[in-house]
Amino acid sequence: MNTLTHEYDIVVVGGGTAGPMAAIKAKERNPALRVLLLDKAHVKRSGAISMGMDGLNNAVIPGHATPEQYTREITVANDGIVDQSTVYAYARHSFTTIEQLDRWGVRFEKDETGDYAVKKVHHMGSYVLPMPEGHNVKKVLYRQLKRARVEITNRIVATRVLTDATGAASGVMGFDCRTADFHVIRARAVILCCGAAGRLGLPASGYLMGTYENPTNAGDGYAMAYHAGAALANLECFQINPLIKDYNGPACAYVTGPLGGYTANGKGERFIECDYWSGQMMWEFYQELQGGNGPVFLKLNHLAEETIQTIETILHTNERPSRGQFHVGRGTDYRRQMVEMHISEIGFCSGHSASGVHVNERAETTVPGLYAAGDMAAVPHNYMLGAFTYGWFAGQNAADYVAGRELPEADAAQVAAERARVLAPLARASGLPPAQVEYKLRRMVNDYLQPPKVTRKMEIGLQRFDAIAEDIGQIRAANPHELMRAVEVMAIRDCAEMAARASLFRTESRWGLYHHRVDYPQRNDADWFCHTHLSKDAAGRMVSHKRAIEPYIVPVAGDDATAYQRLRVGRGQAVHPGTEARPEAHTESRTGLATGLAAA
Repeated sequence: MNTLTHEYDIVVVGGGTAGPMAAIKAKERNPALRVLLLDKAHVKRSGAISMGMDGLNNAVIPGHATPEQYTREITVANDGIVDQSTVYAYARHSFTTIEQLDRWGVRFEKDETGDYAVKKVHHMGSYVLPMPEGHNVKKVLYRQLKRARVEITNRIVATRVLTDATGAASGVMGFDCRTADFHVIRARAVILCCGAAGRLGLPASGYLMGTYENPTNAGDGYAMAYHAGAALANLECFQINPLIKDYNGPACAYVTGPLGGYTANGKGERFIECDYWSGQMMWEFYQELQGGNGPVFLKLNHLAEETIQTIETILHTNERPSRGQFHVGRGTDYRRQMVEMHISEIGFCSGHSASGVHVNERAETTVPGLYAAGDMAAVPHNYMLGAFTYGWFAGQNAADYVAGRELPEADAAQVAAERARVLAPLARASGLPPAQVEYKLRRMVNDYLQPPKVTRKMEIGLQRFDAIAEDIGQIRAANPHELMRAVEVMAIRDCAEMAARASLFRTESRWGLYHHRVDYPQRNDADWFCHTHLSKDAAGRMVSHKRAIEPYIVPVAGDDATAYQRLRVGRGQAVHPGTEARPEAHTESRTGLATGLAAA
């Protein structure tokens, strides 16, 4: 295998959603810059939107919502644990991003007056903008990349961020998954847009690639940021989603809700007022599954034929077009049956939750010269539009950062160590298949980390993950493609350890099902109304510490502060994790949240 060295001003890792936008905006900021976009698949069909998207979940459009309203909603939905500066920066720029995408040719639903047809799905505000013809998003992005003259290299698996003598990012290293050639890419700034850690838990189906998230998003970006010295925020706030049972896709309340569909229990009764994904919503979902009212379903069979045809047109042609074929195979017809739902495997994702690499409102991580955007950047509930917006921020700010900065030399020791680590599985004459080790690892993630979380189980999980590290040292790759799978297993194991250590550190329950600890069932605002950051210390160990909540830009008080605790239909307030046996505890918990939010 050859070692090839390249030089660029900015390297962007990940060609899904945020990455193309970052590369385009860097070039627009300074057309003279040499910008490289890397993807381990092919940019034309990579990332979470590879087959398009059926709508924007968080569009802040004048006349329908304000940045202040949106910032307040996300603050409350995330139990107050947000840096409002990052959410507010997104909200203020949201409409600018929509207008840019519209000009490029992305198609959004509009009413007869030409106004954007915004729908209400969230508990408090209206932010959902349907995209019935959203299957063209990747084609639109690719055209813009070519027009901006961004250099693109496909099939390169980035594995580590290079750092210079000061600790600043100075490039990336990786390999070609078809030739196994090792690549050293020197750069003056690095932007990570590697998506969620979607292959952390094992799906109920047992298929390694049958995940809710795009399965190529194995947590590579989280591992790269961690080993570069960046802080990762609130990793204990897992991503857990409602999905169609035995199918790796959502039931899509964002599409069906505005048209009259809703989540129902086994009796066909609606049990939550709002289908917007939040930790509290997932807690109510879990409670219904565990109780005598399960299973849980998506109910559409009460809708008119015209409405059902509209839903089928959207859901069966965008994002996951195999959905219709799955329903045919199951004999499920929206007109006659409800669609059975279940709970997804766990993962890290800030796009749908709040677990990611810490960034500020400029998309800067805690490592100089290293930026992050998209599902891996810790801006809660950011979704696709947030990925585009923070990709925009990252590209522009990285372009400014590199102005006048010399291109650092590549550290020979880092290059040699990484080349040896990455290529080791190819050199083994015998050993374990990557898929076998991955299955074992992710089954243990399910066994020991799936909420509700138990302290002793997570401690045992850490022991098991240590043992898996020994198995990883015995993996053999028969070809460069298997080498990619082997390296992904290494990243998954890193993420598994991060998930366990972050969860053990926060000794309270918060975010509904996402971080419900059986041993610590109450929310404890007095001690834990804060961020938790995980990073790598000088000895190479994972360590966690608290970080204070920034002063709020948009105040949250009164009934708003506890709005997401009152989702259950037919009750004055929802059952809160850990308090179902003590009704009087609801008042204490709700007061605590309001106090914490007011204090922030």
